[in-house]
Amino acid sequence: MGLRFGPDFPKETYIPHAFQEATIDLGEVVMNYAVAGEESAPALLLLPAQAESWWAYEAAMQQLAADYRVYAVDLRGQGKTTRTPGRYTVDNIANDVVRFIQLVIGRPAIVAGNSSGGVVAAWLAAYAPPGLVRAVYLEDAPIFSSELTPACGNGLHQSAVSNLFWLFSTYLGDQWSVGDWEGMIAAAPSKIPPWVLAWIAKSDGPPQNLKEYDPEWGRAFLSGTATAGCSQKEILQSAKVPMLFTHHYRGADPVTGELHGVASDLQINYARTLVEKAGQRFDYQSLPDKTHALHEAEPELYVSILKEWAKGLV
Repeated sequence: MGLRFGPDFPKETYIPHAFQEATIDLGEVVMNYAVAGEESAPALLLLPAQAESWWAYEAAMQQLAADYRVYAVDLRGQGKTTRTPGRYTVDNIANDVVRFIQLVIGRPAIVAGNSSGGVVAAWLAAYAPPGLVRAVYLEDAPIFSSELTPACGNGLHQSAVSNLFWLFSTYLGDQWSVGDWEGMIAAAPSKIPPWVLAWIAKSDGPPQNLKEYDPEWGRAFLSGTATAGCSQKEILQSAKVPMLFTHHYRGADPVTGELHGVASDLQINYARTLVEKAGQRFDYQSLPDKTHALHEAEPELYVSILKEWAKGLV
């Protein structure tokens, strides 16, 4: 039998963290989250990347708590939040977040999401009920590149990340049903470039964030079910609140054209055009020397960017 992790194996999976955790029953899922800061402060909601849990924001939360009431959540299929086989779609995940804002935060919030959490934040900018979201920060989000047939640029299967998702699906399996970590590490060098390989621990077993992740998430994006019926072009041209995009490391393989990083300059320039045509402000910062999860690698910089941008919101 392979390794097993997730809610059915709590002793093998979870560890203590700096902030106390709580849960809220949203209907289909019970969502896990943490809170920091004074109740009277402006509300800020943090959405982690795929294969991340809320605690990736711990260092940033400690700094943000002086100015905000900060909420950080585990999205469905991650952390301690419910696994939902066959139900990992951007629409479902975003609607979980809508209910969380309504039931827990109870007032308008700024929403900041990293990677696929940024795609969810973009969805909220377009489709959340009026008055629920003040503005959104997309931290290195895979706009267009997370779709199979995007309106602009490389799709998921023309990016290095697709092979990472294939490894998760093949060697870990939905809900860690395979659990062949050693097999995945052995296969990884032939499937993914060094900059992606460096993200995976190569010894001492799976990193904590992957223990808390349902690999079906990756398969859902790889197959296209996660983004089916949820056009990112339509999302962006329907934006109803201001948006900040920070764009980190990116490039392309000179031979194959495979996308390295999460989105190309072409894709984000097109995103800006769509948002601005919708009548919304689109702020942009290029950070090509920064890693994907800026909030975790350089929390001071992440916090300063977020706070400075938020000062200009009406």
